[in-house]
Amino acid sequence: MKYVRHERFLKKFGANLKRIRLEKGLSQDDIAFDSNLSTNQIGRIERGEINAGLSTIYEIAKTLNIQVKDLFDFK
Repeated sequence: MKYVRHERFLKKFGANLKRIRLEKGLSQDDIAFDSNLSTNQIGRIERGEINAGLSTIYEIAKTLNIQVKDLFDFK
């Protein structure tokens, strides 16, 4: 099976995560600590460098106190 990477989508997702995080006045460290992820991982997701798994997305949404679907609502 071929690995598929949609770089444009990953960058949009990451930009949306960053926008929401900043609107809530949180740092990458805040998100990382509260979601039990590394700050490096949060940064790489925001830059669209890695493909976050569903469990990671769920933890980030829970930490941001938003619904998972909000992370996919690109504005």
